[in-house]
Amino acid sequence: MSNRIPDEKVELVRRSSDIVEVISDYVQLKKQGRQYIGLCPFHGEKSPSFSVSPDKQLYHCFGCGAGGNVFSFLMELEGLTFIESVRKLGERANIDLPEVTAETTAQGPQVLMRSAHELAAKLYYHVLTLTEQGSEGRSYVKKRGFTKEQIEHFQIGFAPDRWDALVTILSKRNFSLETMVQASLLGERESKDGYYDRFRNRLMFPIWDGQGNVIAFGGRTISDEKPKYLNSSDSPIFHKGNTLYGLHLARPSIRKQGSTVLFEGYVDVIAAWGAGLSNTIATLGTALTQEQAKVIRRNAETVTICYDSDKAGTSAAFRSAGILEQVGCTVKVAQMPEGLDPDDYIRTYGAESFKSNVIGESLTLMSFKMRYLRKGKNMQNEAERMSYIEDVLKEISALPRAVERDHYLRQIAEEFSLSLEALKHEQFQIYREKRKQDQSQYQAKERPIQSRKSLEAKKLLPAHQNAERFLLAHMMRDVEVTELVQERIGGSFNIDEHQAIAAHLFAYFGEGYEANPSQFIQGLQDERLIRIATELAMMSLNDDVQEQELLDYMKLIEIYPKRVQIQQKELEMKQEKDPLEAARLLMEINRMKQELH
Repeated sequence: MSNRIPDEKVELVRRSSDIVEVISDYVQLKKQGRQYIGLCPFHGEKSPSFSVSPDKQLYHCFGCGAGGNVFSFLMELEGLTFIESVRKLGERANIDLPEVTAETTAQGPQVLMRSAHELAAKLYYHVLTLTEQGSEGRSYVKKRGFTKEQIEHFQIGFAPDRWDALVTILSKRNFSLETMVQASLLGERESKDGYYDRFRNRLMFPIWDGQGNVIAFGGRTISDEKPKYLNSSDSPIFHKGNTLYGLHLARPSIRKQGSTVLFEGYVDVIAAWGAGLSNTIATLGTALTQEQAKVIRRNAETVTICYDSDKAGTSAAFRSAGILEQVGCTVKVAQMPEGLDPDDYIRTYGAESFKSNVIGESLTLMSFKMRYLRKGKNMQNEAERMSYIEDVLKEISALPRAVERDHYLRQIAEEFSLSLEALKHEQFQIYREKRKQDQSQYQAKERPIQSRKSLEAKKLLPAHQNAERFLLAHMMRDVEVTELVQERIGGSFNIDEHQAIAAHLFAYFGEGYEANPSQFIQGLQDERLIRIATELAMMSLNDDVQEQELLDYMKLIEIYPKRVQIQQKELEMKQEKDPLEAARLLMEINRMKQELH
């Protein structure tokens, strides 16, 4: 067994892993010219500044500076080691890779936890579908109306009514049971003399990460046992606030339709899938988080929230809508009849009614907000009526389009017999006050990195720095350019990072490699160099560069230190009190300037 994956295998995996396809599993990409753009997965943003180049097989974010090739994308996003990223992409491309030693892969607890969850999922599914121990579970799923297709698609299983079913299997496979407690699969006895199955006599719903790895479970009791639902606790591989149920299953449909339906729990997703809705996902019984909203936005533009119709569900929908709106989603809200959740509705009224009368009749976000803000208020009471109108005007003021604002202002004017002009004036006052508050808050905080700001900064770079950037960009794409630079100026770049990248390029081509920016960047270790090199590789260049242009770049680089010396001499001359010494400095400055030409 080797302690590394051979370079030729790594290169085969890289060539077989199209970066656009891989990143599309995480980010909704749109073609723009020769590039693909999307929302950066490494920092929050509403406007896309994340660019992927299929030609160069590289990605770069103009907002936060993240960049690299297909391996570094997985390493940065999922926290994988280089070998783990190669292995993951190798599996994706059906490429057999040699086994490597434990020292290299660092088989840490997270790897064992994932393996144990996969094993547990297979056990629970087997028990439900094929064993006598699963008979009660089969009776329950039949009563609940789950079909064979739903059970298979969502890998629903059953945890037998035993304390040691999973303990026994994990022990036989030599898993560390202490690690399995941390993974939330097992519990430790109070006496500290053994372990027990955390899930018993429950219908089991695997919970996956965005790529389809089982990382947790939800267990629904089939008896009167409390709690009704028992979910895995947060663990090193599972964080409730970052996970969306069924995302990897729904992603193809979400991408195709550009929209998703968001539920509160996994049973609703399963019921909706059975009703023919395949673009559905759910939070895990907790309030929607900012992180979950960002994941949704990276995959869909439009979100229909479909929560329970009770007071808690409506309040949760209002809060979730605000979070989704903040990250740039277009939000709709489906209205459930009183006393029914989506699963109940589908079982009672059927799939077609749910699709047409619930999802199909979803409210715009503003219409939902108006209904929500009205609840519990007596419109016959003047104080409550005025409070409602003020609340609605605040929401209308936040609408981005004038047509929308006008539409809802007219609704309010007509319903309450108010002057449209007066409402417009009041709404504008609210808007102006809110804008003042936002500006003062913005100035009080440190300004975040903006893609436009970083692009402007690039334009304002000194001539010698721009020359170094363009020269390095050409060097990455052409061995002959690199040889010309090495012969003429060597490593005499003025920016430290540029000097380091040039040295790496000289070594890279010196080993006989062909020009390939993605492969070159793969060999860099320093994160800052990777980001800069990726940015340079993504620059738009004239492919038919003339030698004179390259020589001009090199001349700018060479004369920059001399210009700095001239500036220092000019400063000395200004401060010099002795006229003779000042005259001598002037002559020296003139001589140095002549040498520049």
